[in-house]
Amino acid sequence: MTVTGPLVRAERAGGIATLTLDSPHNRNALSERLVDELLASFAVAAQDDAVRTIVLTHTGGTFCAGADLVDASVTDGGVDPARRRAEQTTQLMHSILRAPKPVIGRINGHVRAGGMGLVAACDIVVAGRNSTYGLTESRLGLAASVISLTVLPRMTSRAASHMMLTGSTISAEEALTNGLVTEVAEEVDTAVDTLCAAFATCSPQGLRESKQLVNYEILAEFERSTDRVIEQSVQLFHSVEAGEGMAAFLEKRRPWWAE
Repeated sequence: MTVTGPLVRAERAGGIATLTLDSPHNRNALSERLVDELLASFAVAAQDDAVRTIVLTHTGGTFCAGADLVDASVTDGGVDPARRRAEQTTQLMHSILRAPKPVIGRINGHVRAGGMGLVAACDIVVAGRNSTYGLTESRLGLAASVISLTVLPRMTSRAASHMMLTGSTISAEEALTNGLVTEVAEEVDTAVDTLCAAFATCSPQGLRESKQLVNYEILAEFERSTDRVIEQSVQLFHSVEAGEGMAAFLEKRRPWWAE
């Protein structure tokens, strides 16, 4: 399906830059184009002195379904799509962590696989009660390689082990208990507005330096491990089992190991 309009909507009002994933045809999956647009939008918002807070959100009932497996099969000029996707996703999470202003994840839908990395990269996450979260890569013959850079520092180790090894999903309340989200709200917009109002009372320098403090250890480990997890991701995407897992997913059937 060819989509001609933007996949990310960027709006600014009252010191708040709202970046909305708007690719409902594939449940906001991380295609190369969507990630490029989101990277560009983050760069503009991060450099805009009038912006005090960045809100990352979505249209539809899914925040992000993870990697776009159809897009992943496309080659361009001999560039390995698996490597390109891993590097793009890593760059995007790094941009969120290093943005000099707070990033709020406004999540009122389902989050899977690569989308979990974006949620975990946000400084504060407000979750709707009906949102759900899953690390489903193991069911496809893959692993949560690059997104582990942000997911593992946020979640308890026991919760991360259970989710990564079983490919299971959890509720918003479980995500709160396990450290992935900050708050579960009945009225997500009201909770986000309250946070934005609080940030508006803080100085830009205070926010920037405080964010550097709380993200220092995450970023240090992120930068140490980036090459390792990118290589793992690339190798897995080219493996026989992952090929079967992704084909089974796209064909809506069970892979051979689950029959």
